[in-house]
Amino acid sequence: MATTNGDEEKQSMQVIAKILDESRTSYATHNRKLKDLRAVRSKSPSTAQFSSAFFKTLTPLFTVQHRTSSAERVVRFVSAFAATNNDEFLDDFLKFLLVAAMAANKTARFRACQIISEIIMRLPDDTEVSDEVWDEVIECMKVKVGDKVSVIRTFAVRSLSRFVNDLDNSDILDLLLEVLPLEQNADVRKTIVLSLPPSNATSQAIIDCTLDVSESVRKAAYCVLANKFPLQSLSIKHRTMILKRGLADRSEAVSKECLKLMKDHWLAKHCNGNPIELLKYLDVETYELVGESVMAALLKEGLVKPSDGQSMREYISSADVETEGDSSHCTQRIQLMEAEVALYWKAACRHLQMEAEAKGSDAAATMGTEAAVYAAEASDTNDLLERILPATLSDYVDLVKTHIDAGANYRFASRQLLLLGEMLDFSDATIRKVASAFVQDLLHRPLDYEVDDDGNKVVIGDGINLGGDKDWADAVSRLARKVHAATGEFEEIMTGAVKELALPCRERTADFIQWMHSLAVTGLLLENAKSFHLIRGKPAESAELLHSLLLPGAKHVHLDVQRVAIRCLGLFGLLENKPSGELVKQLRLSFVKGCPTVSIMAGKVLIDLGMWHGPQEVDKAMGQKDISFQPRNDKMTSSPINLSETDGDLNVELLDLLCAGLVASDRGKYSGDENESIEAVIGEGFAKVLLLSEKYPSIPASLHSLLLAKLINLYFSNESKDLQRLKQCLSIFFEHYASLSANHKRCLSKAFVPALRSMWPGINGNAGGSSLVVSNKRKRAVQASKFLLQMMQAPVYAKETEVEDENGIRNMPETSDVSEQSSLECGEEGLAIRIAVEVLGIHMKKTPAERSFVSALCRILVLIQFRLSEQGAIKLMRRLLNHIFESVSTERDLVKELKRMSDRLTGLDKHPDEELSQDEANLIFGRLELDFSLDAQVPVLQTPAPCSTRPTRSRRKAKRDETSSDEEDSPTSAQYVVPSNPGSISTRSERASKTAALTKMTASIIPTKIDEDDNEEEESSEVTSEEDSDESD
Repeated sequence: MATTNGDEEKQSMQVIAKILDESRTSYATHNRKLKDLRAVRSKSPSTAQFSSAFFKTLTPLFTVQHRTSSAERVVRFVSAFAATNNDEFLDDFLKFLLVAAMAANKTARFRACQIISEIIMRLPDDTEVSDEVWDEVIECMKVKVGDKVSVIRTFAVRSLSRFVNDLDNSDILDLLLEVLPLEQNADVRKTIVLSLPPSNATSQAIIDCTLDVSESVRKAAYCVLANKFPLQSLSIKHRTMILKRGLADRSEAVSKECLKLMKDHWLAKHCNGNPIELLKYLDVETYELVGESVMAALLKEGLVKPSDGQSMREYISSADVETEGDSSHCTQRIQLMEAEVALYWKAACRHLQMEAEAKGSDAAATMGTEAAVYAAEASDTNDLLERILPATLSDYVDLVKTHIDAGANYRFASRQLLLLGEMLDFSDATIRKVASAFVQDLLHRPLDYEVDDDGNKVVIGDGINLGGDKDWADAVSRLARKVHAATGEFEEIMTGAVKELALPCRERTADFIQWMHSLAVTGLLLENAKSFHLIRGKPAESAELLHSLLLPGAKHVHLDVQRVAIRCLGLFGLLENKPSGELVKQLRLSFVKGCPTVSIMAGKVLIDLGMWHGPQEVDKAMGQKDISFQPRNDKMTSSPINLSETDGDLNVELLDLLCAGLVASDRGKYSGDENESIEAVIGEGFAKVLLLSEKYPSIPASLHSLLLAKLINLYFSNESKDLQRLKQCLSIFFEHYASLSANHKRCLSKAFVPALRSMWPGINGNAGGSSLVVSNKRKRAVQASKFLLQMMQAPVYAKETEVEDENGIRNMPETSDVSEQSSLECGEEGLAIRIAVEVLGIHMKKTPAERSFVSALCRILVLIQFRLSEQGAIKLMRRLLNHIFESVSTERDLVKELKRMSDRLTGLDKHPDEELSQDEANLIFGRLELDFSLDAQVPVLQTPAPCSTRPTRSRRKAKRDETSSDEEDSPTSAQYVVPSNPGSISTRSERASKTAALTKMTASIIPTKIDEDDNEEEESSEVTSEEDSDESD
């Protein structure tokens, strides 16, 4: 009977194998072969016997590694057969696949997960499978989501996507959301995104994927957002974020997917094709740029085009309606526009104008019939634009004035209508006269304010720009420039307006709102003036403007007036060829004595003037004739300038004054939109100077390292943790600074040790504190040192330079070799020598703070890599290490690391037996600007050191003797005890011999101290010790 069953199973296997072999040729044969396989199963005596034959026949598929077309067809065929058999066979097959899914062989796991995912995706909803089997499948796939093979993770996620909506399997959704941001493979991330259901929990995760580095993942995210998330289900922030990222995506495929989402789903399905309705879903008053990009995309695709029946003239009634006793009818015949409508018309008119200009340019660049076609198209577009815009300029002015008078709710629409003025033609003198009167009305319109509960006036807006809004001031200036386009005409009408507005200020009859209004118009003039000579000779002379308005405004009792006046002084100083002394003196005084808001503005202005004119010119304006930027070596450690004790006009250089602002942490912060502070403003300014140091040759290179050390201290200080804008600015700065130029690495190398000294507690005059405070400060300093070392090890960016041939034609850019830019001063070798000199510069009797500082420096030292080409630095470092061993002899672990470093340097030394002469060492120290002598570090003992009276233990004596003998025979020991100056050896041979002998005698004492003082070693090796904490207290 068993033989009969075996023969039947073999026959079944042969038939099944033939069917599977035929199914791999084409998908077209699958339906017919499925019938044949079902027939084989019906002829089988039992399901178990058929299952056994089927599984054995299918087993070779689990060894096929490559995803060939034939293998994929077999997988699809097998999955289709299993999905159509809703009985015992399906349970047995899934159990068989689960065993393979947990196998050690990755190919078997891959094929099993692939077939399981295909079966699950093909199964009908009414399929009955035992709960135990489904639970096993789900648990297995959840485990496979963490498989080390990416393709297995992909099929596991695909399998789980069928169950992600089940309430009983909510943990699946949590698992997918957890692994999504951690997944490294793009295909797996794409599969996860496509598997996520629409919900509040998944919307943010999918939107975050629109910033994924992979194009396919970003495209999948927009596809899911389009098909699964209705427009109303997303918040306004999410809608604008999706469109902002998608329309500006660098990939054309992703931007097309976003455009498809916007036009096919949001615009067509939810807004009935009305672009204004779509803009209402985006809150264009808050997200104006997004609204403009949406309209630009729709207009570019031709999805929105104003017809002849649509025009802005619909909002201007043609009938004159008069009220009783009043002939004014402007407000009655103007229909107010909503914000979305105003933005729509501005974008549409701008698009038509650009299209007409482009067609006109094409007509001018071509000839014949083609030029005539382009010219006709340009003419038609211009005619359409004219039919859309108001019929007359008076209608346009009335339309804008009506919206302005309507209040703050229509401020956005008013600004959009103002920007439409750039598309009007002001060539006619009569039209230009009307427009000029309208511009004057805009300039003289007072600032809006409200009265608080105490009866005080509070200005609405930022209090700096005209109308309280930077965008509004820009719109007014653009319209004024369009109307007064002749050379000097804009400056003339602006200075005339300033003179009229400043008259009450000069007569001291103006209140603070009038002062702010006058200064806002002045700032608009100074900000948009093309040159300073265009202002001179105008109704408001530059000197009169400075002395009668700007300087008195900076001394005004009202703080908002001071802030606006300081900004105007900065704009005035940027226009001057050289800053005037009175201007600089007032800025310095406001920086020192002003309140936080005024001091922040003065700091910004001083930094701008220093970067524009150079700090030397700014200091010369204060009467400092002979200025030489030669900072002392102790400038970083000297006591900072106390701003509270200065009056701003002392003989203090500009950079010193600004550096003092970095440590003035007790002056308070400004609770503005950006949470600005004086430290943040000055830090950002110094970062710009250092990052673009080549563009500011007036700032000496010797000051760069000092400024960089201050920025490092500021970035890692605990006080700046709340200054998020500063932290972000400095993080970007440090990321690119060292890689931009080899000179930047030289500066970083010089700033490394001073920056670390300024951060380490208990030294250099730095405050200590409790043990916890000291420990945190040390950890922060160690973190900074490792961060700076990473910056030093970062490669320099390759600079591409375009090459021109003899004919002046630019060829492909050539990449300069960054290795030629590397040198001792810019490399890690120079940093290592600086650290070694710093360690040896600390006296032998160290405080606990100094011991921990030296230990931290040495632990950074061992991480530095030396290049084989720097043989001089390698030999010098080997000599310095011999002296460092004595300085840290009590720390065994550190000594071992230093010895490994010494061995590594010995292997890099091409001639290890040759010593570095003192002249060569001095040359290297000179290149690094270090004042150090190796002769001073050689110990010279007059008498032998007394032996320890403590009885030695025999168990350690052998060890000491062995160590002593090894040190006497080693070349390193000989190098350590013999002076490196050949002259001293020849002239004083007896003294040198005596020195060598005495040093050998004391060599056995040093290891004894290391062995016997175990407790002292452990205590001093800790980064934070109780002794140091007590001393700091």
